[in-house]
Amino acid sequence: MVSMRLRIVFAALVVLVLLAAGTKAASAQDIAQDMGKDMGAPKSGATATGYASKKPIFGGACRTCPWGAMAEVVKAAMQPYGYDIQICYVCAGGPREARMVSGIMKAAPARPSPNDPPLPNGPVDFGATGSQFLWWAYQGEHDFAKDSEGPRKHLRLVANIQEPSYMLVAVKADSGITDLHQIKERRMAVKIMASTGIGGFTTPEILNYFGLTKETMESLGGELRTNTAPEQRKNLDVIIGWAALENAPEYNMWYEASQKYDLKYLKLPDDLITKLVKEYDLETMNVPVGLLRGIDRPIPTAARTGNTVYGRTDMPDDFAYTLAKALDEHQDLLQWSHMMFSYNWRTVWKAFGVPLHPGAARYYKEKGYMK
Repeated sequence: MVSMRLRIVFAALVVLVLLAAGTKAASAQDIAQDMGKDMGAPKSGATATGYASKKPIFGGACRTCPWGAMAEVVKAAMQPYGYDIQICYVCAGGPREARMVSGIMKAAPARPSPNDPPLPNGPVDFGATGSQFLWWAYQGEHDFAKDSEGPRKHLRLVANIQEPSYMLVAVKADSGITDLHQIKERRMAVKIMASTGIGGFTTPEILNYFGLTKETMESLGGELRTNTAPEQRKNLDVIIGWAALENAPEYNMWYEASQKYDLKYLKLPDDLITKLVKEYDLETMNVPVGLLRGIDRPIPTAARTGNTVYGRTDMPDDFAYTLAKALDEHQDLLQWSHMMFSYNWRTVWKAFGVPLHPGAARYYKEKGYMK
């Protein structure tokens, strides 16, 4: 009888130990899941993202923005190879996009809005940005100079797709302005719209050159607007900013203004163009005749080109190879975009001094695009 009781007690103890172990295991699993949520892991039932699942997240921008348009080109180009690219349409904002890719940040908007499109659930794997932004992030310069991360040497180029834009200055044809210096000299109470949020510090550099600060304009009875939203485009006298024949938020102020107003386009001083080109990694080019209504002569100015598709050193070689191949074989996707994208095999594999991803390099060498 005693032996039987001992057996029952022992069995009960075993059951209690097993139950305790199960509880501890469940608790550990819960903690791991909670940590995973903080790290950006997919929630239960959500689609797993990343290279392994063939669903990497692309850091893009709005559908009509250059980097959003490039995201859709990449998604379509990679579909025949079995990839379902997940696009973050709110992972941009000038240098923010490069920070998100380099920092493996979770896809998220800078300023959440009820109108935001659905977000992929996970960290950003690769993306698109301007060639200057990519170079500056790699070097830790300009917009990235004060970032605690320093130079982001783990960034790698996959493809540089051409997309030209030009720095333009325009005034109303009846304003009497032939040189922006006249605004201060003649104490002209004009309304200026300057697109300071595009292309790093280039537009602010122009404003500083002519002494056209917000305080100065207010003291003259004028106004300096740096918000280029449609409601800010009324009663303008002067427009300064990057221009392209593209209906993107970055450039469409020129669409409207050039049709609404009779504009006269001013050439920037040579020393200012030289400074912009040297300090901001730009080129000196002529604005094409007819780019916008009223441009009736070639205008020398600072220009830029390059919409880069890029990632980090942790991008698998086979993915980088396939991505480079897909963009080359599906160049037709570029020509049917609303952006002025073009593919140049002589330049697709370089963007200043940013290292080319070895997987992409293997493809370009096989094609004879590079040695």
